[in-house]
Amino acid sequence: MKNTFLLLVVGFLMCNSLYAQKGWEAGAWAGVSQYFGDLNTDNEINALGPAGGVFARFNFNNRLALKMSANAGQIAGSDTNSENTFELQRNLDFQSNIVDIATQFEFNFLPYDHGSKKNFFSPYLFAGFNVFYYNPQTEFQGQLVDLRPLGTEGQFIAEEYTTVDGGLVYGGGLKFSLNYIWSIEVEVSSRRLFTDYLDDVSTTYPEYDDLENLRGELAVLLADRSGEVVDIPIGETGRQRGNSNNNDFYAMLGVSLVYYFGSIPCPGITY
Repeated sequence: MKNTFLLLVVGFLMCNSLYAQKGWEAGAWAGVSQYFGDLNTDNEINALGPAGGVFARFNFNNRLALKMSANAGQIAGSDTNSENTFELQRNLDFQSNIVDIATQFEFNFLPYDHGSKKNFFSPYLFAGFNVFYYNPQTEFQGQLVDLRPLGTEGQFIAEEYTTVDGGLVYGGGLKFSLNYIWSIEVEVSSRRLFTDYLDDVSTTYPEYDDLENLRGELAVLLADRSGEVVDIPIGETGRQRGNSNNNDFYAMLGVSLVYYFGSIPCPGITY
């Protein structure tokens, strides 16, 4: 009788731990992305682009989880959206596709268990890091032009910024369990980047004769586009073009549909 009782207790504890949100999840999300940086210094939400991705999550328990995701989005920024006189005269813009791989640790504020009638909801916070690909472009005479190969701030050949970089990931969201298998989530995530060249703008205007000799006339035309909107161009050599003290970042907001691969709950004990 004693051994049977111990087996029942151990079995109950094992079942309870399995039910407590341990195991893998996978899902997909869709939403929007927004750029912030030298071509959006007021941090306005003014150029939302489509975004989405897929992810897998391992739940250590009903509080802690590790999530890995692959994401994509479109971002853009333009001085034409600014109210700052210098930025309006600077007249720069860019757009880029983003491919993003991220890993983040998550903490649920409330106990969260799939299929639970009590613990079916929780806000959560997360932090981690990402690696991403980007390629800033601008439209010139009806065509998209890659900006990096032009060295618009006087970069020497082979010293251009890379188009693969990293950053810190942080944000929060809400989880809702629909049943034991399916759940939905709403999440906002920010990427604080290790680069200030997401928008091709960071330091000062270049020396134009050197730039033309090195990169050609197109590089000069796109390094200073103020002449398109003012009579006297403002881009003197050495004048501040961007702010290298603050790196760029982008944010993503999305809704996810999630499938849970956790263990099947133990059946109730009958007598």
